[in-house]
Amino acid sequence: MSCHEQIGDEMAAPIELVKNDVHGHRGFSCVNCHGGDPKINDVDASMDPKKGFVGKPEPRQVAAFCGKCHSSADFMKQFNPGLRIDQQSEYATSVHGKRVAQGDVRPATCISCHGAHGVRPVKDPNSPVYPTRVANTCGGCHSKPETMKAYGIPTDQASKYLKSVHADALLKKQDLSAPTCNDCHGNHGAAPPGTASVGNVCGTCHARQAELFGKSPHQDAFDALGIPQCLACHGNHDVQHPTDAWVGTESTAVCVMCHDKGEPGHATAQAIHTGLAALDAEIASSRLVVDRAARAGMEVSGARFDLNDARDKLINARVMVHSFSTDELKKAVDPGRDLARKAGMAGESALQELQFRRKGLAVSLIVIGMAIAALYLKIRQIEGRSSQTEER
Repeated sequence: MSCHEQIGDEMAAPIELVKNDVHGHRGFSCVNCHGGDPKINDVDASMDPKKGFVGKPEPRQVAAFCGKCHSSADFMKQFNPGLRIDQQSEYATSVHGKRVAQGDVRPATCISCHGAHGVRPVKDPNSPVYPTRVANTCGGCHSKPETMKAYGIPTDQASKYLKSVHADALLKKQDLSAPTCNDCHGNHGAAPPGTASVGNVCGTCHARQAELFGKSPHQDAFDALGIPQCLACHGNHDVQHPTDAWVGTESTAVCVMCHDKGEPGHATAQAIHTGLAALDAEIASSRLVVDRAARAGMEVSGARFDLNDARDKLINARVMVHSFSTDELKKAVDPGRDLARKAGMAGESALQELQFRRKGLAVSLIVIGMAIAALYLKIRQIEGRSSQTEER
């Protein structure tokens, strides 16, 4: 490192990167990865392959190149006992690994994602595999038409993802638990999820929805037709925030893509939409009344709690949509409507009390005014008598 840094040749840049590299911080140097004998001053002798020297590894050599350390439990325990040691074997099962093993030099290897020199820990926000940077890292290859043309793969996945509800949560709200490419496709064992596994992939996060769908009539129907479960309605890379308009029989509903008028599924979709809309409308109507009472200074905290509970019921009802059962939905909707009505009645009662107080106040003011007027007249009368007495 000293020599190349002084010479300033093509090795100067990698040497500078290693200074901030996770390996460099652990005391590793060039020879730990590339081999050779650094004690010999003769260039050819020190970089003799017989001494284990490996220059720039070919793509098919990279996994083993990194794996000579990262696949050894005994070695890794000295530095990070919690780090997995199956990355190399997992990579061999991936689409990338299989193609590289066949001699294809284009697919990703370890250094494609992690870098070669200047490798940073995964938890470092500047790492190319930090959650907020993964989409751009994957898009570095998957967004290039010239690279993907040979595989017949679309190149819009990254751009679609960046418009999705998942990217919104991860990049705008900084929710690091929100999914990015590797959460669904895997990282070292990256592979596109097949039709049969889509539900399991989405169900990793959306467990309740997956459980309901698994018990629904759609499960067997989708399996028989080979339809990818969640993707059929929600899409994949450009998943958007669902709305109640997705369910029902209007043109905006996804249900009508499969169910025609007159079919049981069509009627069920309409019933589900009606139930959700009724609860949503009940909450909105009651909230207007409660807010009006609150602005007037009335105590409506109990009604607000009921409205919050009703909103929770609506959220649960929207999840229950995945059961595709009107009976199950009704069990979720009806308690919510009861709570909303209760809150609305409390708001109305508060407004009625307000009117009663205002009328009472008006009457009180009139009485007080009359008393003041009578008192004023009485005082004038007394003052008049006093004046007459003084004149006499």
